[in-house]
Amino acid sequence: MESIERQDMDTTTRNPSPLREELLPFVIRPAVAEEDLRKAADIRHRAYARHVPEFAASLLEPEPEDYGDGSLVLLAEAKLDGSPVGTMRIQTNSGNPLKLEQSLRLPGWLAGTSLAEATRLGVEQNAIGRIVRIALYKAYFLYCIEAAIEWMVITARKPADRLYEALLFQDVLPGGTLVPMHHVGNMPHRVMAFSVPDAHSNWVAAQHPLYAYVFQTVHPDIRLPEPVSPSFAARRAAQEQRSVESLM
Repeated sequence: MESIERQDMDTTTRNPSPLREELLPFVIRPAVAEEDLRKAADIRHRAYARHVPEFAASLLEPEPEDYGDGSLVLLAEAKLDGSPVGTMRIQTNSGNPLKLEQSLRLPGWLAGTSLAEATRLGVEQNAIGRIVRIALYKAYFLYCIEAAIEWMVITARKPADRLYEALLFQDVLPGGTLVPMHHVGNMPHRVMAFSVPDAHSNWVAAQHPLYAYVFQTVHPDIRLPEPVSPSFAARRAAQEQRSVESLM
């Protein structure tokens, strides 16, 4: 069952209720049916083909990971005609290692934490593409709140890594070391992470220009599933308890 974006942020963000509602020219929802996954594969392939055409040839069809437990494929569709305008896959480590763990061992400060990796991001190359990218990031963040994820992790090629720097992702490896990623054709990628519990305070301190968009605006067109895993529920309860204790 899908749920419309929560009207109030999780207590771990230490944030008051959003102040306004904003409609988007597209809807972001889980890709559940085979047709949905094929739409996601189509926009994914076209996005990668602009920059890495040889690797993009392997993305013409949905991947096995799109169907896996602990994975969520997001699909953005234009309201005007239902055409796909963006996609992202989110995989948690609730049951299996992340894709990036095929290529490196994560440092100790991430060991034993709940993680969610975003992969296969693709958006249309037009005026709406930037809006879709930011909305997909917000959907990723909201899902991590709901699933009691502690760290969002990504791998990024240069110069796309600058986009994540701007969102306050930090390097996982010293000096922004580039690592060949097996799941992205062994191309060198920078590995970066973002603390979900610290997101609100970090963005306030940075006076981030997207703060109001992420924390103070309700987007009913971002439609996410409710995490149902018992491990998610247990982690969420523990995270909320830690948040309450830190405020005492």
